[in-house]
Amino acid sequence: MSRAQFLRGLLAGGAALALAPWVSASANPQSPIPNPRGGAGTGPYDFHFTRLRYDSGDWDVDARMPSNLITSLIDYTHLRIDPVEHVVALADPRMLTAPFCYLAGHTLVEFNPEERRNFEHYVKNGGFVFVDDCNHDIDGLFARSFEAQMASIFGPRALRKLPNNHPIYSSFFRFPDGPPATSFELNGWGDDLVHDYLKGIEVDGRLGVLYSNKDYGCEWDYDWRNKRFLAEDNTRFGVNIIMYALMA
Repeated sequence: MSRAQFLRGLLAGGAALALAPWVSASANPQSPIPNPRGGAGTGPYDFHFTRLRYDSGDWDVDARMPSNLITSLIDYTHLRIDPVEHVVALADPRMLTAPFCYLAGHTLVEFNPEERRNFEHYVKNGGFVFVDDCNHDIDGLFARSFEAQMASIFGPRALRKLPNNHPIYSSFFRFPDGPPATSFELNGWGDDLVHDYLKGIEVDGRLGVLYSNKDYGCEWDYDWRNKRFLAEDNTRFGVNIIMYALMA
């Protein structure tokens, strides 16, 4: 089942209208889309950036990253992009209808029963979660705790290295050498190693969890006015991630 089929199935069953205000707004363009950070938007949209809030750890990192990535999607694609970041609790059933979810942090990841249930149900039924280790240290607390959660939910061998020819590296822009490096990988904490791969969890042949130790969130967390000084737009790989999430 593709993500598009998953979301259409929810709409057909009426569940999305009850669970996700932004989906119901897409069905009725006059309805407001609630914004957890204040304000409101209107639909319909093809894409909404959804950040997952979880009880353990520090989920509210890299505050400027979503707006930079949203701007790139508007610049490079023809999708109708919601300009507002939406923050939804992982334990909230509304997250089950999001086309894409972002989960990040530096410290402990320990899901409570509701968070675990929603994460598992979402991924196994067509959802896509981009998980970014902002600690980016080898065997750091975020890495150890998140990887333990994934092993507990999906099995000890579920999280695997992605090959450099994975479709995510050519879903929009081409990255023939695999994941682009970030300036935060040489972190001074003793490892000084570039993580030259990403990991993921596949369900029925599609990627449901993309896991990074490269700290893309910090790499893309800057004042939007500074983007013009970059030799090459470093958010382009973020566009790939989202386009893959929407198309796979």
